[in-house]
Amino acid sequence: MPTEPLPPTLAQVVRRATDIVDPDGVDPEVDELRLAFEDRDEPISAIDDLNGETQSLLARFAVQPPGPAVTMAAAITAYLGHRRDEVGAGDETILRLAARSEFDGKPPGDVADWLRDRAVEV
Repeated sequence: MPTEPLPPTLAQVVRRATDIVDPDGVDPEVDELRLAFEDRDEPISAIDDLNGETQSLLARFAVQPPGPAVTMAAAITAYLGHRRDEVGAGDETILRLAARSEFDGKPPGDVADWLRDRAVEV
């Protein structure tokens, strides 16, 4: 009898988000974000305030505000937390949909430039 797949954990969603924004794993800020959530094994669907969770983490970064890759990773995490059916979508699709959803289609200037450099149209 087929069963529904389990919802992804917060750690899995953050890993997906950080892999999208930093596929080569060279950005230390993105790595800090990944490490901060690596032990969060609760299902993402069980987190009441996912946006608050990611925003509180961003507030702890040494660089204020965090760079556009980290800002976008947080946006992707929040987006995928609500749209778990999109976890397996292509990277460009997730970037575009997360930017539209989390920034109402108008990402901050540095994030917009970062997306443009990756040929992602919001």
